[in-house]
Amino acid sequence: MQLIKDQQIIDNTWQFIADTDELKSGDISMPLARWQGEKPQLLAHDGKLGVRISSADSVDELADDLEKLQLIELDFPDFADGRLFSQAWLLRGRYDYHGEIRAIGHFIPDQVFYLARVGVNAFSPETSEELPEIINKLKDFTVNYQSSIN
Repeated sequence: MQLIKDQQIIDNTWQFIADTDELKSGDISMPLARWQGEKPQLLAHDGKLGVRISSADSVDELADDLEKLQLIELDFPDFADGRLFSQAWLLRGRYDYHGEIRAIGHFIPDQVFYLARVGVNAFSPETSEELPEIINKLKDFTVNYQSSIN
């Protein structure tokens, strides 16, 4: 499937590995709990590493590991749950994370401009038909009144 990264449509090269899935080669992301439980084994993995966090997870738990991770996925359970906006801001603003922050799950195109303002630079919608709309929504506003992460 394709996604948007840095306002460009690209192919997704990452595979999500759930808690009970066998490790695969290549670039993988996993739930925070799996990362915490299998970190030594995962650090020996041949490929890039990413972690998927939910609204209930704390990015503070990743602070010491951010230099080892190339991707943080923010898994939106519901478009009305805004806690992951704060998590993205903390990753960029407090922890100076320079890797990819990707929104996945149930976000809506109307939210992508604001997600980009707090540091999200990649968007993986539920369907590829949403990609052109998301690109357009990233350009919704040309004037900002508040400072942002980006």
